Amino acid sequence: MGIMGTDDPRFFKPGVAIANHAESGLTLGSFLGSKRLAKVLSVMKPGDYLFIEFGHNDQKEKGPNDGAYKSYTERLKTFITEVKKKGGIPVVVTSTSRRSFGADGKIQNSLGDFPEAARKVAADENVALIDLNAMTTELFNALGEQNSIKAFVHYPANSYPGQDKPLADNTHFNPYGAYEIAQCIILGIKSQKLGIAQYLVNDLPDFNPAKPDDPNAWKWPESPKSSLVKPDGN
Repeated sequence: MGIMGTDDPRFFKPGVAIANHAESGLTLGSFLGSKRLAKVLSVMKPGDYLFIEFGHNDQKEKGPNDGAYKSYTERLKTFITEVKKKGGIPVVVTSTSRRSFGADGKIQNSLGDFPEAARKVAADENVALIDLNAMTTELFNALGEQNSIKAFVHYPANSYPGQDKPLADNTHFNPYGAYEIAQCIILGIKSQKLGIAQYLVNDLPDFNPAKPDDPNAWKWPESPKSSLVKPDGN
């Protein structure tokens, strides 16, 4: 069995192949236009899953036919239709929330109608929905405005070689954040009773987005730091 999508092999038994076909900065439209969906479909076999999460970049498209209930909805339905034609199983995943706290200290929706449009498409097309937007909103609220920084790419200058400026990215995740997001996806797989749930590891940790792992106690060994070496050895 194969899965076309993203997740962490830590959570799956042998027998599942995971292929990450995501590409930074793409929209549903540019993913289609660059033939990436065609590539996925060319290797898809009946019974494969495709986890589809778009929205952050689609939100930036401002043409007359763009928008959550226009091009985004239409293209999302195209993805679903094409996957079904190949005998695949599409799973709609709503976009992760940004770290966008309001004056009340709670996460504010910064993605407009896109999460709700994805929910509607999943319902209209009768496909599984993993509401990652709702789960990450709960997750970041549970962490709080300050502690949630520890889930994102926030690093002082010179934390890594060649990084001379501080990083304060409230959209992309560091290893701790990615681990928590992966657990949200696993929770979605279980709650949606997807067939691949039978391949989840036996020692699956209990997870509740409202009670995330303590970022101060969570450890992940980083890759050794190294500088680039030129072909001549200098």
